[in-house]
Amino acid sequence: MKDRLSTFLVLLAAVLWGTTGTAQTFAPPDTHPISFGAMRLAFGGTTLLLFIALQGKLKLKNWPLKEVILAALCMACYQPFFFSAVKITGVAIGTVVAIGSSPILAGIMEWIFKKTMPTKSWWLATVVAISGCLLLFTTNGAVKVQPFGILLSLGAGLSFATYTLVSKELLKTQAPDTVVAVVFTLAAIMLAPLLFLFDLSWLFQINGIGTSLYLGVFATGIAYLLFSKGLVKIPAYTAVTLSLFEPLTAALLGAFLVGENLTLTSWLGVALIFMAIVVVSMAPKNKSVRKPEQDQEVEYIKQATK
Repeated sequence: MKDRLSTFLVLLAAVLWGTTGTAQTFAPPDTHPISFGAMRLAFGGTTLLLFIALQGKLKLKNWPLKEVILAALCMACYQPFFFSAVKITGVAIGTVVAIGSSPILAGIMEWIFKKTMPTKSWWLATVVAISGCLLLFTTNGAVKVQPFGILLSLGAGLSFATYTLVSKELLKTQAPDTVVAVVFTLAAIMLAPLLFLFDLSWLFQINGIGTSLYLGVFATGIAYLLFSKGLVKIPAYTAVTLSLFEPLTAALLGAFLVGENLTLTSWLGVALIFMAIVVVSMAPKNKSVRKPEQDQEVEYIKQATK
């Protein structure tokens, strides 16, 4: 039951992430995506930081410094990597490579570092979901394959996958809201120097501050808080695969709210993503790969109890 609730929280986070594209259409036209991403982190992190500070829950002791910095660095890198990749290689390829590579990289890293073997159903669902993303995005606009853009997209995928794994470690000793607040505030500080490179006059317009607050507080702060709460009970690679619900949400909002037309191929992509999410949500809990020393310890216990 707890696993089902965790799955729901991650899916709800992905739904909120999926609203970012629609919300950004209401931002001023001269808004630069990198500065917009930096402000999202700033609003999201500081809002949660202020919230937990007022509750007296902010404690600066017993924080693993290396993991905190790594998580913040991953979240800070994701913004320029992703937006630059989309600008160079186009929305279709940039998004598919970034979002599609994340669950695969997360599964491989958790397998290597945590000795947690992803299930066959997870691999099948992930391949189906990535295929769905490919059908969903490559039908819109021209496809441009640029090696440097692909590399940046992979950097974005690796950033999100690593952030997820590191956050799971932080959640063992810290509350989800505290982790998100601290990590995102540090990430915003890391990105702060980039703000001096762009015009920020858009922020002082009503639609500029409005969209920034929505994306920062709801689509970033609260969304990642829900994601972190769900991450406590499910494997990191499963959570990243469930986050593929984000492009599905974005596509449906574009069709029903913004008035975009989805082709038959796009709807097939939507169906594949939805099917994959159902498979991952209903899949049984995976089993970890035993280390040789664990097998020896079990055998020793058996011999001792005979």
